[in-house]
Amino acid sequence: MPLMAQTFDICIRGTGVVGSTLALLLARDRLKVALLPASGPKNPAATDVRAYALNIASRQLLQSLRSWPDDAHATAVRQMQVQGDQDGAVQFDAAAQGVDALAWIVDVPALESGLAQAVRYQPHVEVVDAPVPAALTVVCEGRASSTRDEFGVNFQVTPYAQHAIATRLQCERPHGQVARQWFLPDGILAFLPLGGPDGNSVAVVWSVLQEQVAPLLALPPQEFARRLQSASHDALGALQLSAERAAWPLQWAKADRWSGPMPSAPGTAMRSWALAGDAAHNVHPLAGQGLNLGLADAQALARVLHERDYWRSVGDVRLLRRYERERKAALLPMGVATDGLQQLFARPEGPIQALRNWGMKGFERSGPLKDFVARQAMGI
Repeated sequence: MPLMAQTFDICIRGTGVVGSTLALLLARDRLKVALLPASGPKNPAATDVRAYALNIASRQLLQSLRSWPDDAHATAVRQMQVQGDQDGAVQFDAAAQGVDALAWIVDVPALESGLAQAVRYQPHVEVVDAPVPAALTVVCEGRASSTRDEFGVNFQVTPYAQHAIATRLQCERPHGQVARQWFLPDGILAFLPLGGPDGNSVAVVWSVLQEQVAPLLALPPQEFARRLQSASHDALGALQLSAERAAWPLQWAKADRWSGPMPSAPGTAMRSWALAGDAAHNVHPLAGQGLNLGLADAQALARVLHERDYWRSVGDVRLLRRYERERKAALLPMGVATDGLQQLFARPEGPIQALRNWGMKGFERSGPLKDFVARQAMGI
């Protein structure tokens, strides 16, 4: 059937993880979905070196779509160790929470490949090369979405004085399925385990001051690895870079509107739009919740549309407002918490440094509060 003769219920702009997941969820209800790759420049190096920390809820969702990577590309995290810039420390343990894993560290290319394969075999999803008319257009283009701007959405950005540097390392010692994070005087460093239970490779996310980015990227690989070894207190022994380095600015951002009607010509059916994923919100990566939040957006929107009255269009603005209210309420605590932690650890003053490390030690001993936070992060 020629493409122009097809009628679509929903057009999703963005074929990344959130957009593809949403397309597969909607196809379960036999909705006809057009999936349009996002326009604009991409950074292949960033895709190759970044890894996602996915929680239990995200894993269950992707497993239900037959898109979860194999064990070689999804490493279970049994423990998480967080070290302050003095003597403060917090540790989370999967066994103590009664679960197999706190999270899974997933390779981006493996996850995207699994979703792309599922899309190819889903007859209700069609990958298109241009926007198509539909009752609902969902924008999943990421933080730099051009469509969001076209719809007149105000994207409120609070830039941090930090950039993230990402890469991969081969380590002298195995990671032991432990995710490690250090709150340092001049940034936040995370080592995320890769390569399965016995692996000795990690994905690195290093949040550093903006003025440090260029000098660090200019260092020879061996010297950069030595800097990481020192910053990580030699936790995994000698380190060697195994990938290119990529960097991007960090920000807390949120759209003022997540849905609305599209301008329509007289005599045509009303059409609507909605935002999901990074096109709607960005948080600091220190909590590792960015993609989990985006996948929760996709799941919530698909559920709201599934539960609609039979006579309602998928573009019904009242349905979309319900989705918007639900997700804004769910996102507010995470956004405030990550922003607050970032601001707290960005302060170099001695009294503030002592206070935050005292707070970490108190949180470690807090019992029910610590368990509550852990289960919220796990999505259970």
